[in-house]
Amino acid sequence: MDSRECLKLLREIKDAAFATVDRWGRPQVRIIDVMLVEDETLYFVTARGKDFYSQLTAGGPAGGAVAVTALTRDFEMIRLSGTAKKLGDQKRWVDKIFEANPVMNHVYPGDSRYILEPFCIAGPEIEYFDLGCSPIRRETYAAADPSCGGPIAEKGFSIGSSCVGCGRCVEVCPQKCVEEGTPYRIRQNNCLHCGLCFESCPAGAVTRKAGPSC
Repeated sequence: MDSRECLKLLREIKDAAFATVDRWGRPQVRIIDVMLVEDETLYFVTARGKDFYSQLTAGGPAGGAVAVTALTRDFEMIRLSGTAKKLGDQKRWVDKIFEANPVMNHVYPGDSRYILEPFCIAGPEIEYFDLGCSPIRRETYAAADPSCGGPIAEKGFSIGSSCVGCGRCVEVCPQKCVEEGTPYRIRQNNCLHCGLCFESCPAGAVTRKAGPSC
């Protein structure tokens, strides 16, 4: 799996949850079609009258910030975060997107399609999370476009030098992804980020990483 395959999966799923922040700082989410995927870039459209459009084009630190998530039938989750950018040459892009998604002609017939504005998210940060295998598998891909954000925020847990080697973390881990060592080590690509090792460690050697987890 790589970032291109993750974007291809999003296109195949098509209906994904897109989250933004409104002018009061409240989270907002809605289902949006992933209309097109080309060259590590995701494309979609929205109408100028929608709150979604206003949130995507707003100024300030949250302007254009968007998070996208979807789940396959095989319990593979794709999560993407980046900055949505409105495209120029609006009519050409709208026509191209309608050609790839002919069902849109029934929603916006004729020239009414041009109330829509095309957006792209280029080179986003992507997380792949497969719950359909054992142990589970997660992979994270850095943003190819620097404007989509900074370095990947580390998530989950790690075991530090105060580890006493008692093995309690190995016993409680639901995915059995903790390995013996000095100190013990968590296989990050198989970790649920559940925090059971953190809560169970008698030496306080397990620490939470700086980024949020889910």
